[in-house]
Amino acid sequence: MAFYGKTNKLILMSLIASVGFQRLVFASNTFGLYQSNLEMLFASNACLIHWFGKSVFASVSFNMGPYTVSWPHTNDHNLVSCGGHLVLWDLGLIIHFPPGSTILIPSALLTHSNIPISSNEIRYSIIQYSSAGLFRWVYNSFKSDKEFMENSRWGNGLGMFSLWDDILLDTL
Repeated sequence: MAFYGKTNKLILMSLIASVGFQRLVFASNTFGLYQSNLEMLFASNACLIHWFGKSVFASVSFNMGPYTVSWPHTNDHNLVSCGGHLVLWDLGLIIHFPPGSTILIPSALLTHSNIPISSNEIRYSIIQYSSAGLFRWVYNSFKSDKEFMENSRWGNGLGMFSLWDDILLDTL
């Protein structure tokens, strides 16, 4: 994680350690999937560092503004009073909520952005996420999609050959 100065590092590390950061996921199925994936990922490589205490997300982005806004987008590889409302384009929703609020959205599925803030406002944002690639990596037994598919083809090919015992059973 890159930090720009000791003060920023202290601020960011205190945010990461806060209870609010560690309780962002509340849906038990989502939580279980993310937790299981992260546990297997960290068990596979002792060099990996879990920055977020009990959070089930693998990554975090700190958008340090001071005028943080985003264009309409989806995160396919993952808000203040006068402006900055969250826009969920696919659902036709504009969501207004106060500073310090948290929202959990399936950002790989929903195109989202936020409304620009006024000139006298300041906004920062913090996004926790786990890239779909991490889930594929764990699912593929810590291999790339290409390596996994090559191994699958080999295994499927071997599975087409009959064993002697299978032939004997077929003839009975």
